[in-house]
Amino acid sequence: MGKVKMNIEEINNNLKNKSPEAIVKWALGIATKPVVTTNFRPYEAAILHLVSSQNKNINVIWCDTGYNTPNTYKHAQELIETLNLKIDLYVPKQSTAHRDVVLGIPDVNHPDHKIFTEQVKLEPFKRAFKAQNPDVWFTNLRKGQTIFRDSIDVVSKDKNGVIKVSPFYNFSDAELDVYLSKYNLPNEHKYFDPTKVLGNRECGLHS
Repeated sequence: MGKVKMNIEEINNNLKNKSPEAIVKWALGIATKPVVTTNFRPYEAAILHLVSSQNKNINVIWCDTGYNTPNTYKHAQELIETLNLKIDLYVPKQSTAHRDVVLGIPDVNHPDHKIFTEQVKLEPFKRAFKAQNPDVWFTNLRKGQTIFRDSIDVVSKDKNGVIKVSPFYNFSDAELDVYLSKYNLPNEHKYFDPTKVLGNRECGLHS
């Protein structure tokens, strides 16, 4: 399937003052096979509600590392049921118990960290996108999270030509709190990413 061709800079200029709802409407209008990705980290309820409220049948890709906290799994289940999400779950090919014995969770500076990240995050993600083959990808990336994320905008394009749309790109935590409150959506802050030591490390999926 051919990917959408467009002038990203022009699109971002046109969407600069648009609401997240209007941005999603625009993106769904150009999409033939849209997806939204989630890991159910804090504030994910906002993007999941925003997109699914306009396309209730959109595929929601969840790449579960297997290391989420009990709070995150409970939060995920609550959102899946509340928003009636169409979840496509992708997990590593090796179980967490097996990896704990042969590899563990390597320190970010250890040579095995790259292998670990590939196993628990990158390989499932690549497998998901190969199976789904989307042309538009909704994310909850926001400005101020990492240096890389500061360099993109509401609309960007990944290395495979998929149009990546981040409707809340310019929102602060406080503004997202208002959105969650408006729609009575839950949030959960006890989240663990085993591939990161620092909160501002790029996860590897978006760069």
